[in-house]
Amino acid sequence: MAALDRSFIEICGFERETFSKFRDINVNLGLSALPGGVKCPDSAGGFYYEESGKLLSVTSNRFIHWSTSGDTVQLVEQSLDTNLLNNAVRIKIPQCQVLPDGVHIEETLNNVIILIVTNQSVHRLALQHPSRMYRSELVTELQMQSIFTDVGKLNLQDPSHSFVLPSVPGQPPVSPTTSTAWISQEGEAHFALASASGGILVVALPPHDSLGTVGIVELKQSSVMQRLAGWMPTAIRGGQSPSDQALSLAVRQFDDDPFIFALCQDHKLRMWSYKEQVCLMVADMLEYLPVGRGEVKSIPGQGHKLRLSFSSTTGLSLGVYLGLPKRGQFCVMELVANNNRYSLVHLSTIFTTQETLVDFALTSTDIWGLWLDDDNQTVVKYINFEHNSAGLWNQVFMHPAPEEEVHIGIDQDPREAYLDVLFSPLQFTAMAIIKALQIYKRGTERFIDLPWESLKREVTLAVENELQNSVVEYEFSQEEYRQLQVEFWSKFYACCLQYQEALSTPLALLINQATAMACVLKKGYVSYLLPCFAVDHLYLSADEYLFSEEETPVAEDPEVGRDVLQLVQCLRLVSECVQGDMAYDMEKALDHLQSPERAAEQVLESMLANDSENVIEEIQNKLQDIRNPPGAMSVLLREMDLETDADAAEGAALTAGRSLSLRISLSQLYGSSVAVSVVCQAVCHMALTRAMLCRDLLILQQLYLRLGDNVFLGGGGQLLQLQQDLIPRCSHLLCCYYLLKKISQSLSTPVALDTLDANLQHLSVLELTDSPAMAPNRSVLNPQTVVELFYQNVARKAIMGQIYSQQTGQSSQVPLHWPQMASSVVTNLSQLLWPSNPGFMFPECLMGNCQYTQLQEYVRLIGPWCQVNVGSCRFILGQSYLATGEGQKALQCFQEAATEVEKEDFLMRLASSTEEEEAAASAPRLQYYNKVLRLLEDVGLPELVIQLATLAISEAVNDPRSQAALWTRIFKHHLDLGHNSQAYEALVQNPDKSRQLDCLRQLVVVLCERSQLQDLVQFSYVNLHDEVVNIIESRARAVDLMTHNYYELLYAFHINRHNYRKAGTVMFEYGMRLGREVRTLHGLQKQVNCYLAALNCLRLIRPDYAWIVQPSSGSTYERPGASPKRNYDGEFAPGPVKRQIDILELTDLQKEYLLARSRLTLAQQHPPSAAIAGSASAVEMVTLLVQTGLFDTALSLCQTFKLPLTQVFEGLTFKCIKLQYGGEQSQNEAWSWLAANQLSTIVTTKESSATDEAWRLLASYLEAHPSQNAQHYRCVINKLLSHGVPLPDWLVNAYKAVDTAALLRLYLKFDRLDLAAELVIEYVDALLGKGHQYFGIERPLSATAPVVWLPYTSIDQLLSNLTETQTHIKLHEQLKAKLDDYHQVLENATRLRLQAH
Repeated sequence: MAALDRSFIEICGFERETFSKFRDINVNLGLSALPGGVKCPDSAGGFYYEESGKLLSVTSNRFIHWSTSGDTVQLVEQSLDTNLLNNAVRIKIPQCQVLPDGVHIEETLNNVIILIVTNQSVHRLALQHPSRMYRSELVTELQMQSIFTDVGKLNLQDPSHSFVLPSVPGQPPVSPTTSTAWISQEGEAHFALASASGGILVVALPPHDSLGTVGIVELKQSSVMQRLAGWMPTAIRGGQSPSDQALSLAVRQFDDDPFIFALCQDHKLRMWSYKEQVCLMVADMLEYLPVGRGEVKSIPGQGHKLRLSFSSTTGLSLGVYLGLPKRGQFCVMELVANNNRYSLVHLSTIFTTQETLVDFALTSTDIWGLWLDDDNQTVVKYINFEHNSAGLWNQVFMHPAPEEEVHIGIDQDPREAYLDVLFSPLQFTAMAIIKALQIYKRGTERFIDLPWESLKREVTLAVENELQNSVVEYEFSQEEYRQLQVEFWSKFYACCLQYQEALSTPLALLINQATAMACVLKKGYVSYLLPCFAVDHLYLSADEYLFSEEETPVAEDPEVGRDVLQLVQCLRLVSECVQGDMAYDMEKALDHLQSPERAAEQVLESMLANDSENVIEEIQNKLQDIRNPPGAMSVLLREMDLETDADAAEGAALTAGRSLSLRISLSQLYGSSVAVSVVCQAVCHMALTRAMLCRDLLILQQLYLRLGDNVFLGGGGQLLQLQQDLIPRCSHLLCCYYLLKKISQSLSTPVALDTLDANLQHLSVLELTDSPAMAPNRSVLNPQTVVELFYQNVARKAIMGQIYSQQTGQSSQVPLHWPQMASSVVTNLSQLLWPSNPGFMFPECLMGNCQYTQLQEYVRLIGPWCQVNVGSCRFILGQSYLATGEGQKALQCFQEAATEVEKEDFLMRLASSTEEEEAAASAPRLQYYNKVLRLLEDVGLPELVIQLATLAISEAVNDPRSQAALWTRIFKHHLDLGHNSQAYEALVQNPDKSRQLDCLRQLVVVLCERSQLQDLVQFSYVNLHDEVVNIIESRARAVDLMTHNYYELLYAFHINRHNYRKAGTVMFEYGMRLGREVRTLHGLQKQVNCYLAALNCLRLIRPDYAWIVQPSSGSTYERPGASPKRNYDGEFAPGPVKRQIDILELTDLQKEYLLARSRLTLAQQHPPSAAIAGSASAVEMVTLLVQTGLFDTALSLCQTFKLPLTQVFEGLTFKCIKLQYGGEQSQNEAWSWLAANQLSTIVTTKESSATDEAWRLLASYLEAHPSQNAQHYRCVINKLLSHGVPLPDWLVNAYKAVDTAALLRLYLKFDRLDLAAELVIEYVDALLGKGHQYFGIERPLSATAPVVWLPYTSIDQLLSNLTETQTHIKLHEQLKAKLDDYHQVLENATRLRLQAH
């Protein structure tokens, strides 16, 4: 795809940002406006740095452009490599008019000096040079500070920066008409001004960094330089004829002598020596006129312009434009010195038919001209003034102005159609739309600082509101409303056209001789000229340029070249016919993915039906002149085909061996927002041009088919070639260029930071984050097209690497030649975007930057005809569907992409893995499935994971390891979704035993946590029964008892399988652990239930088998896979000692159950006791129960475990004592524990106290629980007597009827002598027959009665004790008397018994 040096194409750098980037500076010198109100015309110009063509320079591709309007100067510094901050400044000088071309910029070692000339003042701005702002050559910032950053720190009113031109008192001042300026070697700033009354005034300001006085001199026609007293030049006084008034000034310094060149009204060129004080040369320009000198001589010149060009090889060249009526002429001369005498050597004369020259530029070889034609359209041409015998100017194809009317298809919404045109990147600047909007809304609002989308919304609202406000009727037909929309939108569109035309007014040319870059400076923006490619040149050239066979660079053979020219002329005729609806129908067919051949055939039929001017006949006549149509078509198609086998992505790697400074410079080269916009618009313009060329060629091919053998000199073979080769190729190219056109005009979507982060996470899952195409968006261009996004972040570095990898030697020393570099960049970028090339960086970039809508549109457009990277496109389409929430579509795309994994580089790179598990998978397709499955998991779509994994299993027939991994994935996601049965089926299918056990363990845990125990228990677990039991047991022994119910699960599991002994063992172990670990009321309740369940299980078994093995304590559970334990010294701790196996039968379990019940009862009655009751033994429990007052439970426990009841009776006795002597509080508290014990009878005759109930409870216990030798009575009485409590009569009566001697001993033990004496007396009376029934004596003492006895030892002890105190003497005597009576009766009875025998 060769680029021509003979033609250029204009690319407009439209601003898409609505905010003002200019900083305003006001330089108020206190002046008044000059009388007459003369206003200087707007002008513009530029400056480029000396090292702007050096790659490693901080000023590479850097330049300044300026424009003037009235009293304002706008200065902008631009770089094609780096975005410059604070790069725009607007200087306003009130009451002054900036002269045309009144801004001059010069560069010194340390500074950039800006010189400004107005009609009343001169100004100098000394700014720091970029090389001094950035000392290091390695500038790595994405943005740099402009030289204008610190301009606000300058005091521009200071005399060192500004000087007011002197005026003559009493005479009206005369405004100068043109000027030039320069910086001397000493640093002085010189301003040369040409007055309207003739003469040149030179003002010299001292160096900006030193003090000095201002010098003013006048150059007079007498060739004498005279210093003026009082700063009053005679030129200002009007002492000279205006015939020598300078129309254009230029200056060139030779050594230390500045030469000032003045092109004057009298058509003469004068050269002044500022140092030698003489006019060194006068040359009459009319001498170079071929004819009509006399007519012109008498007419003062008006439009003459002078330009200088210096080259080290050719010296100083002068370019003079003579603006003559009805014609223009350029003369190029060389200045020659001979013995200090100067003369001009004529080099060339170039004629032009254009009249209104705006500006021209002279280089060492070329003249560039800028005109406005009769239709006010911009015309740019250039010519080599040395080697152009024919005098034919080279073309510059200017950017076409927007169409005056927007074509709206019948199926289009007018609003959408107008918005698409207005906000297209190639049509309107943001400022034109803003100005039109302000006028349309009658200037009520300002719309500065609006984002692009907000501006679009404001335009829509403004037009729609205007439409609504104009409507007076409430009902419209659809067609009427459509007409109203078209009317109001066309009105706003016309307003935009006017402002766009005003902003497009050309002001100047800027030719950077260091880089050969040409720019057109316009009122509202800057446009850049890029070389035109050969095919585009042929298609766009005017008719007069197609007549010569020399203009066919696409073919070496002259015959083929002539055929190509004829073919292009036919294409131009076709293009003139395809307008309006036909062009729209063709484009709509491409957008709707219809057959381009069929669409072209329909357009041809429309052309034939509407051929009122016989264009088709003219085309047919021209076709007859083409000798080899297929050959000519093949040449064009070959030139337009961008398909290549090279992978441009490798370019970045090719620069790895370069120096660091070179790599950094390459990483920034053409990376600024301006360069990004220009390069990508160039691609868009090329796509637009070639899409139309392919469209016209396809229509022409259809015409060939219709005409058949009439136009094919080669016969049927050529017709067959046309059908089978040329038409499909042309159709394919048309689709490709239509795609490029669409994507280069498609704006990118702003993406939130969290969305980018989420996308980056998904890409990291795919292991694509290291791909250069996945780089995050770093562009400051807003808004930007997707192609600009791609070029800025991905393509640019690869392109630069590839370009410089092809250069050998010192590539860093090669000047940056803009035409060559721009052509290479555009070509390489187009190849990266070309869908038929193997590279896949552009779709990757869209995916990496979350441009999902654009990505889906891209894949849709290439789907029917692109056979390259088909699988990769399906994959990224699936990725975009995932991001937009269309999971099923994404899954379908991923499945379709799987078939291409081993064929496409992107998918191969995607399928490659660094992880051992995936790398072990032998098939790349399985690795691909693994990546996609991980992506779906990361997004959170388990249903899709299951579907894709099921599909992948069929691919892993011979790979058990991959099968196991896939089944594990299926199991996991079924389980997560609650598909328990499917999860179990996946578990069973898993061929890997270890993975199967892991899944089984997870199934148990998850279903337990969800309380879905029914499913868990009912699964069959074929060949997995023991594993399930082991898992549940290990989980049961390892987790908290109160938060997980694994024991109950295991119990249900065994019950469901009728394994009652196992079930009983599980519940008994559960109960044991509950008592040991969960010492709460709830824990005790569960323990009771566990023991009950265990009892029930054993009762369901035959008695011979109703036993279980007592489980071990928790510390001896051996869990499979547990790590060995160590002691404090680091040595392995000894393993648990094997204990003797204990067998528990049903009775043992019953005992444990009763003990657990007693614990629960205790905890219910006294909750704080739960913490200590859990592990208490039966003996300890009796104590706790007695303390709490649960005597019934304590008695039951004692009976079960065959424990003595003494503790119970003593405890109850003590409570009775406390109640006996306690207060009301004790009485109230007693009712709670009294209620917990069941009394044998209920007393309803009178109100009973807690004390009475306690005593009655004690009595009932004594009666219900008889003991040998009345041991219980004895312990009760012993307890009472030990506390000094009087014995209740019922207790004494009951005990003396059982064991009077024991009662007597207790009395004696506690020194109750009076009670003991009374008891003995009563007992003796009973023996003698008085109340014997109260002492359990059946018959009193008699000769016939059974033998009776007295406890003489105790009585003797009593008698002895009674004699020790005086208080008991009487009692002693009574007892002694009673015993004497007893002995007397005893003696008689004994004698009678003896006698009877």
